[in-house]
Amino acid sequence: MSIIRYDAPLQALVVTKGHPFERDPFFALFESLPDVACTAVEQPAAQAFFNPAMARPYDAYVLYDMPGIEFRPGQAPAFHEPPQEYVDGFLELLEAGHGFVFLHHAIAGWPTWSEYAEILGGRFLYAPGELRGESLPDSGYRFGVKHTLHAAAPDHPVLAGIEDGFEIEDELYLFRAFEDSVTPLLTSSFSFEDSEFHSAALAIRGQMFSNEGWSHPPGTNLVAWTHRYRNSPIVYIACGDGPVAYANPALRSLIGNAIRWVSNGGAEISR
Repeated sequence: MSIIRYDAPLQALVVTKGHPFERDPFFALFESLPDVACTAVEQPAAQAFFNPAMARPYDAYVLYDMPGIEFRPGQAPAFHEPPQEYVDGFLELLEAGHGFVFLHHAIAGWPTWSEYAEILGGRFLYAPGELRGESLPDSGYRFGVKHTLHAAAPDHPVLAGIEDGFEIEDELYLFRAFEDSVTPLLTSSFSFEDSEFHSAALAIRGQMFSNEGWSHPPGTNLVAWTHRYRNSPIVYIACGDGPVAYANPALRSLIGNAIRWVSNGGAEISR
């Protein structure tokens, strides 16, 4: 396995919008990474960067966005198709081996684009839908969960320095991951049963913290994984809901490691 030593800061494009978040604490996370320089861009303007020419200055893209969903008070969200030019450019980047790190709510992005779920390795559903030919209910959420993360692959470079796992307080999701297609990095000690979560579809209709009339099959306990889609190294990290999570030193290390790993094409890294 090749080893590359970086002398200059890595350049990461951080993509946001589509889901509310606290900007200053979020970007403080990236400012704490001494070897990563970040450029921030919001959707939909970010779509212009999804092609090989525009991606050339960047070692990795970090996606904390949730495009393709229009929330409408009191009713079901409207789902929008991604522009074809954007899809084509994204797939070109994947063929070229560009590195991607997806964070937290990015797992819900582009709900009408089935391949997007394959790129990430799973999908959070805001409305009942189909995933890999299976009809599923809307996904679940639970805020402010204090839980322990355990390393499923302690020797993986993305877990460097946090091989023993860590504790975090954060939002958790109940959703379907493609466990047969990904390499697990971290699992959670929490119970991923529907009785422990609330319905996402009810929440966006104004019924927060409710699971009335809602059921969901047991979900994955994976909270971080990696895989390769086409030629690109991909990392998904389910953590990262708010300031308490952003400030967690282990999560900062995890995200920094993920950026370094995908920037190096998924090889071992030395600094």
